Amino acid sequence: MENNYFRIADHNICIRFQDTTTNNMGLLPSFDAFLQKAAPEGQLLFRLIVDDSTRPAKERSLVRKFDTGNGDTLVYQLPDGGYQYIIRDIHDRDCCLLVCNSDFSECQCALNGDWVMRSFGLNDALMLAYAFAGSFHQTMLIHASCILYGDDSPCGFPFIAASGTGKSTHSSLWLKHIEGAQLLNDDNPILRLADDGRPFIYGSPWSGKTPCYRNRSARLGAITQIARAPQNSIERLGPVQAFATLLPACSSMKWDSVIYNNLCDAITRIIETTPIYTLHCLPDEEAVRICHQALTHP
Repeated sequence: MENNYFRIADHNICIRFQDTTTNNMGLLPSFDAFLQKAAPEGQLLFRLIVDDSTRPAKERSLVRKFDTGNGDTLVYQLPDGGYQYIIRDIHDRDCCLLVCNSDFSECQCALNGDWVMRSFGLNDALMLAYAFAGSFHQTMLIHASCILYGDDSPCGFPFIAASGTGKSTHSSLWLKHIEGAQLLNDDNPILRLADDGRPFIYGSPWSGKTPCYRNRSARLGAITQIARAPQNSIERLGPVQAFATLLPACSSMKWDSVIYNNLCDAITRIIETTPIYTLHCLPDEEAVRICHQALTHP
């Protein structure tokens, strides 16, 4: 049995491998920057036990099946209010069985297949557990590409959009044309509200196809939706539009009223203090200049 501790967006998590012969930290290279040398003091966000002897619950009801873009995930409700997930890859192979209690503080999973399947399944299980456990602590995973920009105390500027719209492309144009811009994360940064209500954005171990796993945080400067258009322009959104724009970008379970309401409350607090924009744009330098001006000189 091997316990491994990590600190992600200032939350502590524990991953316990019951048997390290097949399942071990070699499955999670993107977590290296977040590893803690000793067991942390204080509360864990969640604990995940990796044990291939875990079996599906006999009593369960299918909630839904959804496509993550990398394969289907089946979600089941358990009689005690917890959840069971079957995580499949793009080839429709079962990679992971994940079982969680109702607040996702205690989770257990079994992995299946070769190294690629096990690594994929474990990463997805951890991302699900983090997203939904985080909802109880004003923390959310956001599907975005995030730039850091600023001199002494850089701010984080995430770009959100549907997959394939050009979030990563826009970030890469910032890196090319805006001196001092840095990439924080290219797919799943983390938003968290501090105790005083200020929003921060953090790097995470989940960054899509771009290996950018930075254990770093910054104040949230603004959030920008990327929308393809024949000419470049930017508009600041009102509260209702801002809420409707940000909500789909955050990981949630609409069928779980507690988790969903937690997310909606956090988003409401973010849009009260943070400007939300839509950038109508081409993938060019002018779009970056217009966006940079609006975000850094509101």
